[in-house]
Amino acid sequence: MQVILLEKIDKVGLLGDLVDVKAGYARNFLLPQGKAEMATPDNLEAFKQRRAELEKQQEEALSEANSRKAALEGTTVSITSRAGTEGKLFGSIGTEEIRAAFETAGQTVEKKEIRLPEGPLRNVGEHPVTLHLHADVDVEVIVNVVGEEV
Repeated sequence: MQVILLEKIDKVGLLGDLVDVKAGYARNFLLPQGKAEMATPDNLEAFKQRRAELEKQQEEALSEANSRKAALEGTTVSITSRAGTEGKLFGSIGTEEIRAAFETAGQTVEKKEIRLPEGPLRNVGEHPVTLHLHADVDVEVIVNVVGEEV
């Protein structure tokens, strides 16, 4: 299925690209989220008319992400959780707990921006966590998991 991308999407393409994607990806994600339009002649013409406006929106989103990156750079948040004597947690720390810790610290971070490629945090200590703020902007923060012995 051919679509016109209305914003930059990781591993798919840039704003204005005419790309072939699987029908399910287009129907279930790109089209409902407003990230793409079907590649019909009418939509191609309408996109050419709106291109400058969409590029301006992309620039604003990028500058906002860069300002958030500057505010978040070097940030460390602490999360207290029950742990055994060897430093293993009873349970794990996931994206929701990390989001709540940032909210407590006065920063706004969404769950979908938090990247945990190795899965949830299961040990006490400092863990580097990547926040994916924009397709071009990532920032690394430190999550300090403090063990609370039972």
